[in-house]
Amino acid sequence: MLSPDDARLVGFLHGGFPLSDRPFADVAAQLGCSEDAVMQRLQRLLSHGELTRFGPLFQIERAGGRFVLAAMAVPEERFDEVAKALDAMNEVAHNYRRESAHPDQPGATPLNMWFVLAVEAAERIDSVVARIEVATGLTVYVFPKEREFFVELKLPLFEGGAHGPR
Repeated sequence: MLSPDDARLVGFLHGGFPLSDRPFADVAAQLGCSEDAVMQRLQRLLSHGELTRFGPLFQIERAGGRFVLAAMAVPEERFDEVAKALDAMNEVAHNYRRESAHPDQPGATPLNMWFVLAVEAAERIDSVVARIEVATGLTVYVFPKEREFFVELKLPLFEGGAHGPR
């Protein structure tokens, strides 16, 4: 559970990290605390799992890399095992459980584990997929991006605004 100070920091940083020589000092000055306090709070949120990621978003394709959405039909009794195997791979950005939209359709494959593959060179996707299939014994279904949409979703952490009470 986020403390009010944690939520205020996360809400403040959501979509607005300063680009400067000392961005954490800039954030600290605006929040009325020390640079060390900001960095320590972020590190604690990450290490405790309250934040799963803190960093920039890149258009990886412009740098020669590739992101790909992928999915597998994982038997329920192996779900945690396969999730841990994917978590251990540097190329897996994240994975999550999701139920198939139409599992009862004839010929439907019950895709229940979804994940994002991220590679620094686009041609590596096939070898990463093959490695996952060998490691798990399961088929990986790859869904390449056809179009990119920009959706800037910001969910307020406080009633009445992103930054909460000042």
